[in-house]
Amino acid sequence: MEDAFVWLDWARELQSLAQAGLAYSKDVYDLERFARIREISAEIMSRQTELPLEKIRSLFCNETGYQTPKIDTRAAIIRGDTILLVQERDGTWALPGGWCDADQTIAANTVKETREEAGLDVRPIRLVALHGAHRNHAVCPYGICKAFVLCEELSGAFEPNTETIASGYFSLDNLPPLATQKNTPEQIALCFEAARAANWETQFD
Repeated sequence: MEDAFVWLDWARELQSLAQAGLAYSKDVYDLERFARIREISAEIMSRQTELPLEKIRSLFCNETGYQTPKIDTRAAIIRGDTILLVQERDGTWALPGGWCDADQTIAANTVKETREEAGLDVRPIRLVALHGAHRNHAVCPYGICKAFVLCEELSGAFEPNTETIASGYFSLDNLPPLATQKNTPEQIALCFEAARAANWETQFD
């Protein structure tokens, strides 16, 4: 498995270099070379993730401009010694959250995703951590930066929706099966620490 992650890192780096070359190069022959490098990176990614090559191409071979990581926001809403989790359709549980829309800030996206997935209106209080997805052992064809945001619950109630089927508050020693590519027990523990700390310093990679 470790070798697979090394190959994924190489493929992502090749993709990033190729995309930058395609964005800034003016020479027609260099553009052809960069396009081929990007194709090779997609082929490597497909081999290592078992995702179809066309799926890989659609994920990052159609992007333009300088490549940057995707942002994923997660809301940490704590009641006493419990934290709110929502249940995904595959049965696993996660902090409410999702990809940051292009027109949203981290705080605004956290509010939006929490309303959509948990039915709650919240107020972001502090940024707990910015983590690379390597902490979640996520196998993805693109870089990810995960933002964990401590939030205050204001109002609302859960209703089943297109993304989540249940919600509940859980203690750290009684967590349900987690969607670990979205949040790990260690990251949830970090959210509890941030909630208890008078002066929290944002954790980042």
